Amino acid sequence: MSAEKDLMALMRGAEPVVAEAAATLVAMQRAPLATTRKELRDIVTDADLAAERIVIDGLRALTPGAAILSEERGFSGGASLSRWIIDPLDGTVNYAVGLPWFSVSAAYHDGGESLVGLIESPLADIRGRYVRGALATVNGEPVRVSHTRALADAVVSVILTSHYQPDEVRTAAAIIERLGSAVRGVRIVVSGALEMTWIAAGRLDAFVSIKADLVSHAAAMPLVRAAGGRVTTVAGADSQFDDLEKIASNGHIHDELLRLLQEITH
Repeated sequence: MSAEKDLMALMRGAEPVVAEAAATLVAMQRAPLATTRKELRDIVTDADLAAERIVIDGLRALTPGAAILSEERGFSGGASLSRWIIDPLDGTVNYAVGLPWFSVSAAYHDGGESLVGLIESPLADIRGRYVRGALATVNGEPVRVSHTRALADAVVSVILTSHYQPDEVRTAAAIIERLGSAVRGVRIVVSGALEMTWIAAGRLDAFVSIKADLVSHAAAMPLVRAAGGRVTTVAGADSQFDDLEKIASNGHIHDELLRLLQEITH
């Protein structure tokens, strides 16, 4: 069996695991949620933990030799180069108040490279799938970034979350203020995997996060790149999954967007 067929089989094996976690989140969102405070005003819900158990148990059964890096449990497993990077509920605050902008994401890495990615956002009706060299789709259609070529015509989402420190809040607010007079629209959604998948599908032009976590974007970053977009730091270097800065775009407006951000952050 070829490497691509092996990876396709791995992705197909992970699909029902991610789908079960997403279905569990939908069911639990209709009931009262127990929440626990995390860093600053950020929270974790019992739904985060339920979805995480489903994903970890399912992926461990599928790939018993792989390590797992998860939003809530952290790192588990051996020192294998193969590992899953998962976010069982990206967009917890949205989820906890009944908004539909949340997702489950899982990325399979080997030697630091993302080989498989799955994003499932059940209430936003978004399903992203990536297999290196074989597949890059959103809702079954090949990914393709938007045709927007000027920042003035772009719709850009910006992350501003409750776990930002005061200086980070000020920087994000300055970015939003500056973009407000430079682009067609600014949106604050705060579900990075979903937002990046929108970019890969051509529905959103760019996404700005100055303090990304380690797990939320690992599955969606290769989708953006496969669609013709870019994901970099503010300085312009290709962003890795563990970089704090994630500036994603359709590629056409990327340099113009970076110049604007550099005026604010440097």
